[in-house]
Amino acid sequence: MTSTSSTAPHAAAPEANVQGVASGSSFYAAMRILPREQREAMFYIYSFCRQVDDIADSDGPRPERLKALDQWRRDIDALYAGKPPQHLRDYVPSVKQFGLRREDFIAIIDGMEMDVPADIRAPDARTLDLYCDRVASAVGRLSVRVFGFGEEDGILLAHHLGRALQLTNILRDIDEDAGIGRLYLPREALNAAGIMSNGPLVVASDPRLPRACEGILKQARDHFAKSNDIMARNSRRVVRAPKIMSEYYHAILEKLVERGFALPRKPVKLSKAAKIFILIRYAFI
Repeated sequence: MTSTSSTAPHAAAPEANVQGVASGSSFYAAMRILPREQREAMFYIYSFCRQVDDIADSDGPRPERLKALDQWRRDIDALYAGKPPQHLRDYVPSVKQFGLRREDFIAIIDGMEMDVPADIRAPDARTLDLYCDRVASAVGRLSVRVFGFGEEDGILLAHHLGRALQLTNILRDIDEDAGIGRLYLPREALNAAGIMSNGPLVVASDPRLPRACEGILKQARDHFAKSNDIMARNSRRVVRAPKIMSEYYHAILEKLVERGFALPRKPVKLSKAAKIFILIRYAFI
């Protein structure tokens, strides 16, 4: 992921921020079907994530990016201390209504920051899981509160679906990430496949890469299966949005399997028709 966006917070309404970057995505489609108050809360969460992600992915000097992320930590602290800065004042009703937790916002910032001091390259499995928890499952922990899940199933769904989505992203974006000097495949998987390098471009071109992807693929499928089990025992009212997100990404994962991970690798994405089918099936039927 790359970005040239400013590190300054956006003051515009969250839906205006989201529409320009997310229209047509699984997240935007899932958010749009929600009732107004839930939709607005999800737009705030998405807008926050986009802004801190833009900082982490910008090409600005690393010290400046670290400083900008730290300012976001102070802003979140001020929000929860009852003194929100101007650009977070509109977050207050959603935070209160849905019980959104400070530690989840902070975890997201911490996750974005993991890419800043130095680009991530072949982390060990434990570090990768921490990264997935922060940049994906923490977003899920905020989201399930908005969707209306109970505490136990909500936390479980955030854990499994967040990791399923992020691992799918990692498998999908191997070449894109390598192009900006990042490599998220875990060291253990690479070594088991006989790949000892942690150079992103070297690994991306190694003929043994498909074997290194097998374990991550299995993990992603396992997380999707557990997510589906959790959603199956909850009401349609609360699962519609996460189910759409899950089905979009699960379809991408299976398209990656169909394509394979050997060179040459064409980019994988869902057709507009496939997206519409998923939306209609899980939003309205």
